[in-house]
Amino acid sequence: MVANEGSRDKRKFTYRGHTLEELKDMSLSELKEVLPARARRSLDRGLNKGEKRLLEKIENKDKDVYRTHRREMVILPEFVGKKLAIHDGENFKTVKIEPEMIGHYLGEFALTRKQVEHSGPGIGATRSSKYIPLK
Repeated sequence: MVANEGSRDKRKFTYRGHTLEELKDMSLSELKEVLPARARRSLDRGLNKGEKRLLEKIENKDKDVYRTHRREMVILPEFVGKKLAIHDGENFKTVKIEPEMIGHYLGEFALTRKQVEHSGPGIGATRSSKYIPLK
């Protein structure tokens, strides 16, 4: 019999052995060593002007939603808890950044392709549909 089953401790988030607070305290060069190779390579090349501007907006302002076209931006610990509206080519998809998203790209969470929904075949679509009896 388990006592206090409803009050179990939630596991504390860690990313490759570091807590979220430790990740936020790291400099960009220290953080690069923790990230996967592809994200590390993107950050080694440096942030471009648009990415720097997005990072400054997120660090300095307290808005509800930040709109961006920067799909190639790596999600950094500073983004956690913020809402970003990421452009998918047609409109903006609002995404709340969770700690598990660190190291991924923004574009991974706003898909650019819709799922194809086929309807039934029309007249003439198959060989047998030529012979529909007319009443």
